[in-house]
Amino acid sequence: MMEQIIQHLKKSNHVLLASHSNPDGDAIGSLLAIGIALDWLNKKIFLYNESPIPAVYRFLPFIERIEHEIPETLQFDTAVILDCGNIQRIGKGTPAASRIPVVLNIDHHITNNNFGTCRLIDNNACSTAEIVYRIVKKMEIPINSEIATSIYTGILTDTGSFRFSNTNKSAFAICEEMIGYGVRPYEVAQHVYGTYSLGRIRLLNLALDSIEISENGKLSMMTITQEMIHETGTNSEDIDGLINYAKRIEDVKVAALIQEQKNDSGQTDGLKTFHVSLRSEGTFDVSAIASSFGGGGHPGAAGFNIETTLETLKARIISLSEKI
Repeated sequence: MMEQIIQHLKKSNHVLLASHSNPDGDAIGSLLAIGIALDWLNKKIFLYNESPIPAVYRFLPFIERIEHEIPETLQFDTAVILDCGNIQRIGKGTPAASRIPVVLNIDHHITNNNFGTCRLIDNNACSTAEIVYRIVKKMEIPINSEIATSIYTGILTDTGSFRFSNTNKSAFAICEEMIGYGVRPYEVAQHVYGTYSLGRIRLLNLALDSIEISENGKLSMMTITQEMIHETGTNSEDIDGLINYAKRIEDVKVAALIQEQKNDSGQTDGLKTFHVSLRSEGTFDVSAIASSFGGGGHPGAAGFNIETTLETLKARIISLSEKI
């Protein structure tokens, strides 16, 4: 599949590059890395992500090229969908991407549903950025400091600074190589992990107060509502990483973070839309839970969207503790 992906990219003229909404470091890093590489090949590119870019990643090169809407007037011959288990993960850009003649699916999630014209899915890769690295190397595109910083950031964040179970030999080897191309690890770490806004600290305080533990002590649940975000003057990007506080509680095997989404549709039927993030300490496969709700991810980190009431959702999540 690598060769087919490369041949499609070489023949393409106007490429849509997209990664999943509410992007993490891997979604952004892999998007930017392959975008910069294709720009070097003089391809017409359009970088898309539905969501605002978290402040901690705005230091990355080329970041200003990421757009949040796909103009109807643009015509593409190829779409590259990165770090998505299904094409719907890119959000409101899904219809536009689905109409493009060639859709390339590049991912490392075990729950990927094999969408697209060509698929390069490696469940053993530590990140999608690792797969992008291989593509760039195979295409013999020179790796500059911009590509290197994007790949390094993708790997660093998706392995949890090399702490998560997906950390492999390639993670260390590629990051060492990227440092040779000009990446400054201290500076990347300072941007990604070094500073928090006062609003985020206040949000963290409210989030910690919301934690509930199942009767058997194996599942923790954290809730963040739109009211909490409004009260603290924060936004969705400030939620990144908060679930780890719920995950690190002694004896907890699975942590869930319920995040109420903005109601942009004027919905008045009492139902709300929530994004649920799931994390496991390694002995329980949360991707199976996410899949049962129509989502996906990894055994140790997964998620799904759902429309329901908060009380109903909490009850369903707490009931999962019986299986742990």
